[in-house]
Amino acid sequence: MAQQTRTQRQAAAKKAAATRKRNAANQSNGNAKASARRAAVSAQTTGRAASTTAKQAGRVAARRAEAATMRVEAIGRQVERALLIPVGAALEARDRVTETVRNYSDGELTREQLNRFERRGATALRRNRRAVERQAKDVRERVEQRANDVQSWADDAVGRVRSLV
Repeated sequence: MAQQTRTQRQAAAKKAAATRKRNAANQSNGNAKASARRAAVSAQTTGRAASTTAKQAGRVAARRAEAATMRVEAIGRQVERALLIPVGAALEARDRVTETVRNYSDGELTREQLNRFERRGATALRRNRRAVERQAKDVRERVEQRANDVQSWADDAVGRVRSLV
């Protein structure tokens, strides 16, 4: 290679410096673009997060309002129930008294009602009598069985004693 002159060396150095500067500018430009992209994506993410948070806060507020409304409605239903129960009980009692008066104010209806009571009483007595008779029969059979067992045991004992004598 031939020797370079000072001017040639300076020109080559300036050319190399310009290349380095251009490369650094390109690199810096790429970094700046990447940083801008990251900032834009971050801004979008932050915006979406803020939007989601705002929507969630709205839903929470709506749920709280709905829960408060439901509590007030439940209290209202309990108060209404507390008022309606005595009214219903009074009406039921009135209906029963009216029915009783109607049944016993008419002679024919009174006779029918008394006959119905008589039949019901007779049925209950029959049912109970049968149950008592069944229990007595069971007790009698158990006593007879035990008596037979004792008699059998006594006969065996007598037989053994006779065989010894």
